[in-house]
Amino acid sequence: VQLQASGGGLVQPGGSLRLSCAASGFSLDAYSIGWFRQAPGKEREQVSCISSTDGSIYYADSVRGRFTISRDDEDDSRSTLYLQMNNLKVEDTAVYHCATPIVCAVEEYDYWGQGTLVTVSS
Repeated sequence: VQLQASGGGLVQPGGSLRLSCAASGFSLDAYSIGWFRQAPGKEREQVSCISSTDGSIYYADSVRGRFTISRDDEDDSRSTLYLQMNNLKVEDTAVYHCATPIVCAVEEYDYWGQGTLVTVSS
């Protein structure tokens, strides 16, 4: 299983970033997939997820209306997951990981990869 995130960086408040995640090595149809973030001194937070059950999309209240999740499937076992982040805030600063939660909105994961750091600062 590979979940490789990229696209992080330094951005000013109000700016945008798009994160990408190369997912491979598992049956994509069998797993929900999404993003969680971890900031120093804070609890892990699942920010968005696409459900394997019905394709419904979950967003945390903290990002709803600003972040958009999407995916581009190459075949049954390879896909690229995206997280478009707009109107970024200082509190969005964290390491972002792509992962497969057991259920969207639940903080328990089967797989996750190394993250990419997003820093929002002026």
